[in-house]
Amino acid sequence: MEQSEVQALADKLDRLIERCQKLERDNATLRDLQDDWNRERAQLMQKNDHAKHKIEAMISRLRALEHH
Repeated sequence: MEQSEVQALADKLDRLIERCQKLERDNATLRDLQDDWNRERAQLMQKNDHAKHKIEAMISRLRALEHH
């Protein structure tokens, strides 16, 4: 192999390593975002469940008042 071919191969390898490192960083960022979205979703579901129970309790109280 000629020196220029070795250098070209080394350059390609460097670019491939850089691309892999960027993909790893991007992947870590996306995983962090996914974790954030999952936490937010869980919080919203909990708030929704809490609101649902409060509304159900109010409806029950209103029905009890109707029967008195």
